[in-house]
Amino acid sequence: MSDRIYNFSPGPAVLPETVIKKAQTALWDLEGSGIGVMEHSHRGAEFTAVLDQAEAACRDLAGIPDTYSVLFMQGGASSQFFMVPMNLLTGNDTADYINTGSWSKKAIKEAKLFGSVHVAASSEDENFSYIPGGDSVQFSSDPVYVHFTSNNTIAGTEFAGEPGAPKSVPLVCDASSDIFSRPFDIARYGVVYAGAQKNLGPAGVTLVIIRNDLVERAPQDLPSMLQYRTHVKTGSRYNTPPAFAIYVVGQVLEWIRNFGGLDKMAEYNQAKAKLIYDFLDESELFYGTARPDSRSKMNICFRAKKSELEAEFIAQAAKKGLAGLKGHRSVGGMRASVYNAFPAEGCEALVAFMKEFERTNR
Repeated sequence: MSDRIYNFSPGPAVLPETVIKKAQTALWDLEGSGIGVMEHSHRGAEFTAVLDQAEAACRDLAGIPDTYSVLFMQGGASSQFFMVPMNLLTGNDTADYINTGSWSKKAIKEAKLFGSVHVAASSEDENFSYIPGGDSVQFSSDPVYVHFTSNNTIAGTEFAGEPGAPKSVPLVCDASSDIFSRPFDIARYGVVYAGAQKNLGPAGVTLVIIRNDLVERAPQDLPSMLQYRTHVKTGSRYNTPPAFAIYVVGQVLEWIRNFGGLDKMAEYNQAKAKLIYDFLDESELFYGTARPDSRSKMNICFRAKKSELEAEFIAQAAKKGLAGLKGHRSVGGMRASVYNAFPAEGCEALVAFMKEFERTNR
């Protein structure tokens, strides 16, 4: 680590330091062109190379074949909440949704504007502290897709794998906070989307991976900007894209590739999360809020058994260079977001501080 402090923010979140330093140079001069990345024409050769590199790295990391399109869009994952059903949910179709938290609820609300929505499972009965599975998941008879949020930043839960959707039914996944943190089988998916600001880069760009046969499913009378086919046909350049954000995403993907790919990334993330969860499981003051079989490796949510100590813990942690530990306003408590770029040393520093805080606040 440099003299920068540890950033546990859930997003915008920590980026690899090597990427930040390279981006500093690119802001001034992109690859010796004499012009910064934010100043280049989005249709020029220099930015075309940036876009091509980002897409190639994405495809290589996740094994994405030519039967899928890779798009760099705007509007955040929240825009995908309505774009997915607007493009895929037509006529008398039904889409199934698994409700595991705030972002799932928002996606369900938007989908209901465009067609029939069946909630196949929900963990709201226990404040979204677990991932529903087994007999609790009841799919509809013929859904056009099954939507789920792979990692839940507010509740600190995560799907261990893909939900067992009916055979041949494509999965649609909001993977904003755990994309490229582990391997996944793209063949199971119709659409994967993710806002960049948690695990991929800065805010302002949204990665969308969509199966090509689904691209043409949308009604032709949708506004151009709201059709996936528009962005596929124009290579993510129907209008001016967020050039700098795409550049950083490309560099982060390259960083993951150099790290050893998704298998190595998954091992690293598992080890980092284990450091914190192991302490929480033995602590006399702190406890994790997610059910052990549903714990997120990206967002570790915890509370103090003496809730009056939580504000003091967060304040003292910040003074120690452990920033961004306050839990989401809707649930309170604490949250340590340890995305791909978060260093293991930061997890060790947090555990050391938690032990000291517990010792002095028995």
